[in-house]
Amino acid sequence: MSFLKLLPDGLEVTVRATPRGGRDALDGVAELSDGRAVLKIRVKVAPEDGAATSAVARVLAQAAGIAASQVRLTSGATARVKTFRIAGNAAELATALTQAAAAPAGKARK
Repeated sequence: MSFLKLLPDGLEVTVRATPRGGRDALDGVAELSDGRAVLKIRVKVAPEDGAATSAVARVLAQAAGIAASQVRLTSGATARVKTFRIAGNAAELATALTQAAAAPAGKARK
């Protein structure tokens, strides 16, 4: 199972967010206890007033090589597991995110 779902106009990405994680970075892919795959993202900010969710969206956009305005939260505003929709070419976005997730910590695509 993948953390990505290809859509006609982009991607749907399932993320497990870690606020107050010490740095803004991708931490690879993990499997949740229910079997779902998630892209792990840590951010420096605390989960207050949506700041952590916004930071996660920015890290996701940077990893995909796109503008942050192309990333939209679709579910999980107050949860650790969130779903984002990314607008654009699904195949190119999937390739970029898969490569960024596989890169060693701190070596994500800029």
